[in-house]
Amino acid sequence: MFNKVVIANRGEIALRILRACKELGIQTVAVHSKADGDLLHVRLADESVCIGGTSATDSYLNIPAIISAAEITDANAIHPGYGFLAENANFAEQVEKSGFTFIGPRADSIRLMGDKVSAIAAMKQAGVPCVQGSDGALSEDDGENLKIAREIGYPVIIKASGGGGGKGMRVVRSEAALINAISLAKSEAEMNFGNATVYMERFLDNPRHIEIQVLGDGAGKAIHLGERDCSMQRRHQKVLEEAPAPGITEKQRHHIGKRCVRACEEMRYRGAGTFEFLYQDGHFFFIEMNTRIQVEHPVTELVTGVDLIREQLRIAAGLGLSYKQSDIRMRGHAIECRINAEDPIKFTPSPGQIKLYHPPGGPGIRMDTHIYSSYKVPPYYDSMIGKLIAFGDTRAVAIARMRNALDEIIIDGIKTNISLHQRLMHDGYFHEGGTNIHYLEKKLAQED
Repeated sequence: MFNKVVIANRGEIALRILRACKELGIQTVAVHSKADGDLLHVRLADESVCIGGTSATDSYLNIPAIISAAEITDANAIHPGYGFLAENANFAEQVEKSGFTFIGPRADSIRLMGDKVSAIAAMKQAGVPCVQGSDGALSEDDGENLKIAREIGYPVIIKASGGGGGKGMRVVRSEAALINAISLAKSEAEMNFGNATVYMERFLDNPRHIEIQVLGDGAGKAIHLGERDCSMQRRHQKVLEEAPAPGITEKQRHHIGKRCVRACEEMRYRGAGTFEFLYQDGHFFFIEMNTRIQVEHPVTELVTGVDLIREQLRIAAGLGLSYKQSDIRMRGHAIECRINAEDPIKFTPSPGQIKLYHPPGGPGIRMDTHIYSSYKVPPYYDSMIGKLIAFGDTRAVAIARMRNALDEIIIDGIKTNISLHQRLMHDGYFHEGGTNIHYLEKKLAQED
């Protein structure tokens, strides 16, 4: 096992990694920006290094500074968490070339899965079901693109090959709108990702967002840990997640999980990863793979009993998988609410000082957060300040416990989206389970 790990991230995931390292007897180095010297994990780490100014570009995206921090502290490895450089193949490559271990997949796996065109090709080869599409990047030939759309059938969706978060994406419902939509998607993709490549897929009107958690040892062995339902979204950003997904049978779980495992084995995938699918009419359609730990990993941890961060560290250290597929059993139900420092109606960020923080308690309640009373939420980064997770023997128990926890939690001094989650916990359609990815947007529009 490693002697010392650099935590190249901030907030709740940095604290989560620090705790896992401490359990394994690993020393930690917290790298931070000038704005983040008072973060909880910085205070608790064995060492800390300021790597730059307040902007992410000057600090958490500053590859030379992070590697230098590892060098001067004699660390063995670097954990990227999620976001920032977690899925940056160049960063993973430079970390390894500098003599450190990257706690994540190899650079070639990140590159393969980071480009959605190449990822879809790899998934088809491995037998993972994909949405009918263009089978590659769209060309500059308008006639050919029109022909592809006719073969797929309208509506279609244009997507950025190197994108995410809804950027570089256009839904097209008629032939007359196609060429202009492709042009706009290419421009947006180039502006946001430096890659104008786009592709086309059949647009599913009422899909759910289901994802499969995997672990690979990097030597050809892999397992899956079941599925999560992440359909409650606003502007392509997840708001609430749960595991297992309502309505997914054990037979379906085994069928799609087996194909994800096969794909991991074929690419000799190393570490934690997530296959994301659209699910409609009983069928799964691959959309992308996230080559990192996910924000919503706690719900999988609670229903499987597997510490995913610990497994990341073990795998990266060359100790292999702690589990066989037959060891994985899903028990109970878990729900996660993302707590953001934002206006609950306008959804604008709400940075500022937290005057009072009181965490919720009770059976089955877990709060992953870095905040504390008097902590000042900076305006420079993502607005998520915590994740509230409720676990119960059944989905109904998990919902009841989440309701109680949302009533108990106190975050005074800034605005948060807690009231939104309270409304969702009382929403009849959510209680039924199986809402699609458009449900929350429509609900908010009606309330507005």
